[in-house]
Amino acid sequence: MNVRITMVGTGYVGLVTGACFAELGHDVICVDKDERKIDMLRQGKMPIYEPGLDELVQRNVVAGRISFSTDLSESVKDRDAVFIAVGTPTEAGSDRADLKYVFAAAAQIATAVTGFTVIVTKSTVPVGTNRQVFDIAKANLNPEAEIAVASNPEFLREGAAIKDFLEPDRIVVGVDTPQAAEVMERIYAPLLLNGQVPFLTMGIETAELVKYAANAFLAVKISFINEMANLCEAVGATVEDVAHGIGLDKRIGRAFLNTGPGWGGSCFPKDTRALLATASDAGVKSLVVSSAVDVNNQRKTDMVSRVLNAADGDVKGKKIAVLGVTFKGQTDDMRDSTSLILLPALQEKGATVVAFDPSNPHEAAALLPGVEMTRTAREAATGADVLVILTDWMVFKTYNFKEIASVMATPVMVDLRNMFSAAQAQKNGFINYISLGR
Repeated sequence: MNVRITMVGTGYVGLVTGACFAELGHDVICVDKDERKIDMLRQGKMPIYEPGLDELVQRNVVAGRISFSTDLSESVKDRDAVFIAVGTPTEAGSDRADLKYVFAAAAQIATAVTGFTVIVTKSTVPVGTNRQVFDIAKANLNPEAEIAVASNPEFLREGAAIKDFLEPDRIVVGVDTPQAAEVMERIYAPLLLNGQVPFLTMGIETAELVKYAANAFLAVKISFINEMANLCEAVGATVEDVAHGIGLDKRIGRAFLNTGPGWGGSCFPKDTRALLATASDAGVKSLVVSSAVDVNNQRKTDMVSRVLNAADGDVKGKKIAVLGVTFKGQTDDMRDSTSLILLPALQEKGATVVAFDPSNPHEAAALLPGVEMTRTAREAATGADVLVILTDWMVFKTYNFKEIASVMATPVMVDLRNMFSAAQAQKNGFINYISLGR
């Protein structure tokens, strides 16, 4: 059944979710106060990099199921559900989530909605936020309207977000009224037809906590395998075999047991900090999550020494080529990427750093001053003393590394994603190959 939906915010979550709702057959308006973004979307251009998103949006624009606007007040009238999908960055000077954009959206939505509307928080927010959203909305509510609130956390992986939405492991909805539950079931009904997708209805506070608990647990898994990688190096073991051996245990699972240079992105760093702040406010110790954060921070710093060792302990006057600056492959997101620690540290030690990223992230120039961004991997590697693979772009596996090695001053590879093997590197002409946990 068609549901009239408005998405407030066309960032990563809002745009992907809105486009996917339209794909399910719903009538969707995506709203953003950023006129540049809306103009881009109306021209068929995507403000973010996500595989398949441009085709998905265009298909639903043509079908008349999705449109874009800067007028929030007009866009929330006569809608069944209005989703808040604005940013919740870490608050300056603390570990708490900054909720000012969520609360501002709630107040503005409430003044303009008509009829019965469910205000749904899609943004990741701490426990108790939806109750505050309801209070703010009630205080500003249009007399002609009636509202309910719902928590509907997202579980989208950047680079695989469309698949994650259309083939979800579960759908989590926090509600406290039958009317809100009925609207949320109608929205997700097309995904529930075969009965294979768990639709979990629970209390609002519980749904809020599910999102933080999920991200914290995944962050713990990554920090754990990175610690095991260090131990593997010390005792002569191989981390991939360790991960495979424990990952086949159904109680553990193989996902998120890939060693690397530390986790980053838009979710894990801010969500672990926010969860720790919530636990602290509640007087509860969270030693496991706190340790995972500490391990991750140390991990990023340790990557500097890996590159230094590859350059015989000194990078002064040397050229370091870096492949990938985003926090992971298949996305242009640079938030909390290891590149923001590693590359400036190498510059401070006297290196000339040149980088290439397939997504050509528009933020690179501002976030990595003095780092030249090239158009190809070969261009970055030309004359380089060390080649660092920092991001796990799948396309890197298709590159001609024999040619890349041939243009380097010293063909040395530091593979911080374990994308290759020592045998492959040697076959391609690299005289030294350094990886993690082997």
